[in-house]
Amino acid sequence: MSRLQGKTAIVTGGGAGIGRAISILFAREGARVSVADIALDAARATVAAIGEIGGSALAVAADVRDSGCVENLLRDTEAAFGGLDILVNNAGVATDGDVVELSEAEWQRILDVNLTGIFLCCKYAIPAMKRRGGGSIVNVASIAARVGGSVSCVYPASKAGVVALSKNTALRFASDRIRVNCVCPGHVDTALTFTLKDPTVREALIQKYPIGRLGTAEEIASAVLFLASDEASFITGTELIVDGGYTAQ
Repeated sequence: MSRLQGKTAIVTGGGAGIGRAISILFAREGARVSVADIALDAARATVAAIGEIGGSALAVAADVRDSGCVENLLRDTEAAFGGLDILVNNAGVATDGDVVELSEAEWQRILDVNLTGIFLCCKYAIPAMKRRGGGSIVNVASIAARVGGSVSCVYPASKAGVVALSKNTALRFASDRIRVNCVCPGHVDTALTFTLKDPTVREALIQKYPIGRLGTAEEIASAVLFLASDEASFITGTELIVDGGYTAQ
């Protein structure tokens, strides 16, 4: 039997990269998927791909920084599919800049998407999950939450916040049968890894990975699927690091 048969999931940032891979994999595993993205055309493209494999999905335009958009996302999902079982908070942005270089506006923009967006999605999804008798939330963080890095000050800060928020939420809602976990990817070969356009930069980064390559969106999706599924029923409040050995060094 498919691992998510009969489940309904929301995937934010589902129009591209890791979010698209998660959405398609969830549909393959039997879930009805609400594909949320600030770019509606991208969400529709993912929904079309899901349709090609016989899955059921809904495209929703959603800016996770906006509580009204998030409320609408939950309302539309429940109206279309009858409830909510799984939330994957994947929407995220990145930028370069240390604490001297980075503007206050850019600092706030990254935090609003990467951290406040997860707060808002959890805020409105948890009551829906309670109505179903429980659920699973998987937040996409990053190994940057653990190792920092020297290029961006705000991205690691936002992802560390995601990990802390996830642990707090896991503890608070465990009695409601709602599990909350993080996946912490290493560098993944997607458009968000914008610094890797230079082949020399890319090769230098690959050399830092014991496994000898960058990750793929599909590999991260598989980790998210595990945490979202009933196979992880005794796992909550933890971080699953998927990084080809990077942080083991």
